[in-house]
Amino acid sequence: MPLALVPEPPPTLADTIAAPLPPGGLLATQVTADDVACLWISPASLRPVLASLKARAGSLLMLFDLTAIDERERTHRDGQPEGAFTVVYHLLSLSRREDEVRIKVALPAHDPALPSICDLWPNANWYEREVWDLFGIRFDRHPFLRRILTPPTWTGHPLRRDHHARATEMPPYSLTEDHEQAEQEAMRFDPSVWGMKRHSEHSDFLFLNLGPNHPSVHGVFRIVLQLEGERIVDAVPDIGFHHRGAEKMGERQSWHTYIPYTDRVDYLGGVMNNFPYVMAVETLAGITVPPRAQMIRIMLAELFRIASHLVFYGTMAQDVGQLSPVFYMFTDRERVFSLIEAICGFRMHPAWFRIGGVAMDLPNGWDRLVRAFIDDLPARLDEYDAMVMRNPIFRARTKGVGAYTTSDAVEWGVTGPGLRATGLAWDYRRHAPYGGYDQLDFDIPTGECGDCYDRVAVHVAEIRQSLRIIRQCVDNMPAGPVKADHPLTTPPPKARTMHDIETLIHHFLSVSWGPVIPPGEARCCIEATKGVNAYSLISDGGTTSYRTRIRTPSFAHLQMIPQLCPGIMIADLIAILGSIDFVMADVDR
Repeated sequence: MPLALVPEPPPTLADTIAAPLPPGGLLATQVTADDVACLWISPASLRPVLASLKARAGSLLMLFDLTAIDERERTHRDGQPEGAFTVVYHLLSLSRREDEVRIKVALPAHDPALPSICDLWPNANWYEREVWDLFGIRFDRHPFLRRILTPPTWTGHPLRRDHHARATEMPPYSLTEDHEQAEQEAMRFDPSVWGMKRHSEHSDFLFLNLGPNHPSVHGVFRIVLQLEGERIVDAVPDIGFHHRGAEKMGERQSWHTYIPYTDRVDYLGGVMNNFPYVMAVETLAGITVPPRAQMIRIMLAELFRIASHLVFYGTMAQDVGQLSPVFYMFTDRERVFSLIEAICGFRMHPAWFRIGGVAMDLPNGWDRLVRAFIDDLPARLDEYDAMVMRNPIFRARTKGVGAYTTSDAVEWGVTGPGLRATGLAWDYRRHAPYGGYDQLDFDIPTGECGDCYDRVAVHVAEIRQSLRIIRQCVDNMPAGPVKADHPLTTPPPKARTMHDIETLIHHFLSVSWGPVIPPGEARCCIEATKGVNAYSLISDGGTTSYRTRIRTPSFAHLQMIPQLCPGIMIADLIAILGSIDFVMADVDR
């Protein structure tokens, strides 16, 4: 019998990009530690390549991230094109795991510029503004290129290597009367500067500031609303009030001492923030995490997912006028924190994950405490379903409000419950299993309409799936060490440090200075509480990161607000904001 022919796999995104490029268009291919295809192309090829790729790849191709690198002080750049700056476009296909690619473009030091791609992917708008703000790279034909995270009067571009990282690097601050007047003038609201214009010649318009300290905007977040009567005509989000330079801090903290900083990004996610960072460092260093440490990490991450979702559940009900649920749900959140405190010693920000594992082993009796919680919570969730999800007023306030499609979600970079609420069963724990999730059984909850109600329903169903995952962790917790036996894990085992002077020196240097991570680049993603969170790290062979990029879900999600606002009432906007489930530190970093 003739042998059956094995069909060739379809071409990857990298193949699709490289094939039609003109001579000189593909400058180099780069090998990275995370094995994601990385192609360098010329600036002139950028828009044709991305436009062609968008047309061919279908509706599930997402512009996952857009950022930049200041290359001027970097030493290890073997095989990479010369350039003072690099702009990085990270594309992610939701249909095939293999279809993930980074496109890089090298730019000169003087007047670095590229064409905008806002017309190809609308979520590029804020990402390009962020790169302009923090690196000074211009995007031609951008519809609204102004600072986004720093004040309009800020001098310089903070993520350039020559920009100061600490206030102590600057002379003492003084505020003259002229400077104060200029700052006050910069705060004056001018609708035209914000890109707002009159939509009708026969109506009077009211401009309303929602925030930046309004409780319904969930943090220091401002939305400038243009109202016609009681309906919203236009909305412009204003972020940056919470910006603390988390990426800049990554350049001056050692690989180990930066871990506590990650806890403060999505401050409701706790160790969930440590997860992608330590995995990215482990990928750079070639560290394999022991099975027990992997399972402990998953259990703690899912406990924090439950805690975060309970905050969302209660405050969402409160936003639309139901005051009782938040007290019940915060009580259950306190029970989660009691578990976390018993295991980690801290509650909200334990910073408990380590490079190569976790800080310590589980305490005696941990399984009894965890089992008691996961046995009790399902009945409480049933009560909340009756109290909230089946409440006719809650349903009236959320059903059909703030709806968008799967295609819209992909265009705007929406991941997590907001994406799954549109009906697409896509979860990064299944798309590209990490940290041991491939050993666990769980379902991916989805919605149908992509409205506020579905987003809440998906969150609630995810709490039940997290309980299911945690039960599997308890039932199948492996024995063994909780930290890799690798010289670059920190801090190293102390028991061996008193044997001889060499091990003592190694311990002292690893704790005080941190490990020296080999040169390279790596990106690791997780399915965080609010969507896909990613850390992209560059090591130049030192004790600190050369570039730390934090791709957060909340930043992408807030961009979509203006698309959901026209024609709705302010009360509907409050429901939409609550259903997005964002944290401003996750937006601003």
